Amino acid sequence: MVTFVDRVTLHLSAGKGGNGCVSVKREKFKPLAGPDGGNGGHGGDVVLVADPQVTTLLSYHHSPHRSAGNGGFGMGDHRSGALGESLELPVPVGTVVKDASGETLVDMIEPGMRFVAAPGGIGGLGNAALATPKRKAPGFALLGTPGWTGDILLELKTVADVALVGFPSAGKSSLIAAISAARPKIADYPFTTLHPNLGVVQAGDTRFTVADVPGLIEGASEGKGLGLEFLRHVERCTALVHVLDCATLEPGRDPLTDLDVILAELAAYPVPEGQLPLLERPQLVALNKVDVPEAKDLADLVRPDLEERGFRVFEISTVSHEGLRQLTFALGDIVATHRVEQAATPAPERIVIRPKGAEKEFTIRVEGGTYGNVYRILGDKPLKWVQQTDFQNEEAVGYLGDRLEKLGVENELYRAGAVPGATVVIGEGDGIVFDWEPSVSSTAELMTAPRGTDPRLLRSTRRTTSERRDMYHDMMDAKAEARAELEAERLAERGPRPDWDDEDDE
Repeated sequence: MVTFVDRVTLHLSAGKGGNGCVSVKREKFKPLAGPDGGNGGHGGDVVLVADPQVTTLLSYHHSPHRSAGNGGFGMGDHRSGALGESLELPVPVGTVVKDASGETLVDMIEPGMRFVAAPGGIGGLGNAALATPKRKAPGFALLGTPGWTGDILLELKTVADVALVGFPSAGKSSLIAAISAARPKIADYPFTTLHPNLGVVQAGDTRFTVADVPGLIEGASEGKGLGLEFLRHVERCTALVHVLDCATLEPGRDPLTDLDVILAELAAYPVPEGQLPLLERPQLVALNKVDVPEAKDLADLVRPDLEERGFRVFEISTVSHEGLRQLTFALGDIVATHRVEQAATPAPERIVIRPKGAEKEFTIRVEGGTYGNVYRILGDKPLKWVQQTDFQNEEAVGYLGDRLEKLGVENELYRAGAVPGATVVIGEGDGIVFDWEPSVSSTAELMTAPRGTDPRLLRSTRRTTSERRDMYHDMMDAKAEARAELEAERLAERGPRPDWDDEDDE
C-alpha cells in the first residue's frame, strides 16, 4: 500500500466561461427598449496552495483528475452569469510545479504561497455590452472561452534544516527516533526507509527539523538503488550529517570508505541553479553504534583522520544516547547562524513581467498545400476571438471580421502574398478554415439589416437603380423594333398601291 508519494502528474481542467446573452428589453409602450443581455460568468481557476499541514501528495496519486466549475450563462435584464467555483489544491511546502515538458513553473517554498495552475475561461459579453452608438441593438453575443486543460507535474522536495545521509542500515532512522518524536520504521535489513521521515528537534532555544533520507549506495546519482529518487530531498537542507556505521560486518566497508562514496554521490548530484552545492554546506560526521566495543575502537581509530579532513566528528549511540546532546546542540548552532544570515540577506527583487506593446499580437505563417499556399494566423488574441464567435450567427461572424481587420490581419495577409480566395486558417492544427475575401470597408454598424445577419455575407440578387434603368431602356428599344418589324410586314402583304392618276389621263 502506498503511504508516501513525492511525485505525481495532475490532469487539470479549468472552468469554461459562460456564454453571453442576446436579449432585447420589452416593456409596455416600449416594445424595443434596447438590448439587455448580460455577460457570462468567468470559469473557475485551479489554484495550488502551499499548506504546512500537508506532507505528501498521496491524495493526488489516487485522484489525479481535478477540475474547476464552469461559469454561468448571461441572462436578460442585464443579469450576469454566476462565476465558476475555483478549486484550491493544498500541496506540501517545498513542492516544485513543472509543466508537461519538465520546465519549472514555480517553487512553492513558503507557507500560504498560491499559484494559479490552470486559469479559467473568460465569460462572453452579452449584446448589451456590445452595443455602440452605431450598433444600437446587436443581434449576437460572445461565447465563453474554454479554460486551460493540461497536465502538470508536482515534485516534492522536503523542506528540512538538517539531512541525515549515509549507507543503508547505518542507523539514520534510529537516530531521528532518538532525537525527536518521529517514529520511523526500524529493522535490521537494508532499505528499511522507503520515504523521507521528518522529526522536530529542540536544542536549547533553537528548534529545527531533521530529515531521514533513504540510504544511498554507490551510483545513486546515476539511478542505482533508491538514492536518485530521494536525493532531491537533500537540496533544501542547511546542514548535512554523515551517519557512518562503525559496527558493520560487511566485507570491504569501513567509515572512511563509506564517507568517500557518499561524498562522491553528493558531488555528482546537480542542484538547481542558484542553490549552494551540497558539498559546500556545513557537514558533520556522526560515528554511530559506539555502544558496541569493537565499534568504539574503530571510531577512536578513524576520528583523527576525519578531523584532519576538516569534519566535526561526534561519537554517538542511538541505544545509550551517548553524544546525542552534543550533536543536536552543534546542529542547533549551525541552523541558528544560518537563519540569522538569511534574515540579514535582503529578499530578492520580485520580477514583474509586463506585456510589451511593440510586439506583434499575431503572426502569419505561410504553409504549402496541395491546392496552393495556406496562410495560418497564430496569436492569443485571434484565437480567443475565434473561440468567442458563434459561427451560426452571421452578425457575429461579421463582427469577427471587423475585429481581425482592425487588428491589421488583412494588411499582413496582403504582405504575405495572399490573394482573394486563398485558404486562411486561424490557430494550430485544424483550426478555423475559410476562404479569404478582403472586406471593402468595416461598416457593419451603418448597415440596416435584421438582427443576427450581416449584409456583407449575403449574396444579394436585388437589382440596382442603374441596372433597372438599363433593363427598361433595353425593353423599350426591343418593343420599338418589334413594332417596326410588324409594320413592315403589314405593308409588304398589301402589295404596291395602284397609280390612279395615270388611268384618268387615258
